[in-house]
Amino acid sequence: MPIWNEEFETMSREDMSKLQLERLKTLVERVAKTSSLYKKKLAEAGVSADDLKSLEDISKLPFTTKDELRHNYPWGMFTVPLKDVVRVHASSGTTGKPVVGGYTRADLDMWAEVMARTVSAASITADDVVHNGYGYGLFTGGLGFHIGAEAVGATVVPASAGLTRRQLMLMEDFGATVLTCTPSYSLVIAEEAAAAGIDIKERLKLRVGVFGAEPWTEKMREEIEAALGLDAYDIYGLTEMIGPGVSVECRHHNGLHVFEDHFYPEIIDPASGEPLGYGVEGELVFTTLTKEAMPIIRYRTRDRTILHADKCACGRTVVRMEKVLGRTDDMLIIRGVNVFPSQIERVLFGFDELEPQYQIIIDRGKHELDTVEVWVEGADDLFVPVETANIQALEKKVEARLKETLIISCKVKLMKPHSIERSMGKAVRVVDKRNLDS
Repeated sequence: MPIWNEEFETMSREDMSKLQLERLKTLVERVAKTSSLYKKKLAEAGVSADDLKSLEDISKLPFTTKDELRHNYPWGMFTVPLKDVVRVHASSGTTGKPVVGGYTRADLDMWAEVMARTVSAASITADDVVHNGYGYGLFTGGLGFHIGAEAVGATVVPASAGLTRRQLMLMEDFGATVLTCTPSYSLVIAEEAAAAGIDIKERLKLRVGVFGAEPWTEKMREEIEAALGLDAYDIYGLTEMIGPGVSVECRHHNGLHVFEDHFYPEIIDPASGEPLGYGVEGELVFTTLTKEAMPIIRYRTRDRTILHADKCACGRTVVRMEKVLGRTDDMLIIRGVNVFPSQIERVLFGFDELEPQYQIIIDRGKHELDTVEVWVEGADDLFVPVETANIQALEKKVEARLKETLIISCKVKLMKPHSIERSMGKAVRVVDKRNLDS
């Protein structure tokens, strides 16, 4: 399996730390002059580049939050003149103004570099045909993977999302060996193939899938690999940092390698903000060490994970992050109990009779307590023929397992296959009606 940039991906911990500290000091010195936000924040914290004597001193620097990015929408986070910004991307903005990401030409070069590392870690080479099912446009996924696959010399099919039957035709006709898209959409592709009577393993040449933009579990990996006949790799990225290209799994699937010469990772206690060590679960924080257009210091991602610094069997020495375990800001407070959707997902995926398609419906009637319904699709053989008693028994079994895990009770509703609405991008897993205006 190729390592795209051995100089940085296999650098010693000592040399990496020296490089990171040098780049961090340069970053702080620059934003103190070019960013009104950071000039104020650094002054309030009473810290300058000269105060950074070691990497541990990064804890002296202030955090940056998504609210601050939205407050400075659209161009307020840029530290270069707009004429030097050659591209803009943005998040979906489903909870307010979108988060904007700006790129200079140097930023785009850096993005191509880290994406080349990403696709190389997933064993993609110039011999591959990459069917890119990530969305193109303001979303970073499509163009991010596009430039990375092109950088390693692969043939790229810019399919984007949607028109799934046509995508299956193109994958077969063009001989796609790699599929890139959200994990949810990969299952939509598998379902569409089954409905059309297409044997993916027989008719397609897929060997690798690179999936991201939403959390997914090991159970879901098994489902995807079994359905599509490929080796599934997880990736991680944020519009705020660069897009995809922050970290990726290698073939050992023992964590996602962080390209920490460009994105410095930390784990903090989400409540106190205090730094935590390797091997401890907490909130993931990133600092962009080399971004020109929109550098960010200590960005609170709200993602919960664990960092590891030991060398990987693949030869890479960069820090690895575990799969995202959940988020600190999508935590649901239900009848006074903290619940993460990922907890519910792990329970559901523990049942072989259930499919990896579900929704969590939360509601609250007038003068009533919160109610939670979990809609989850069952396997085909549960409904052919329909055995009501067996379905009800399975619902009760899942409800009992959820109560053991969450402490609170949930109502489980077993759905027929393909009855939960599919998404061409990120799956809508939680519908919280408590927050909807009547």
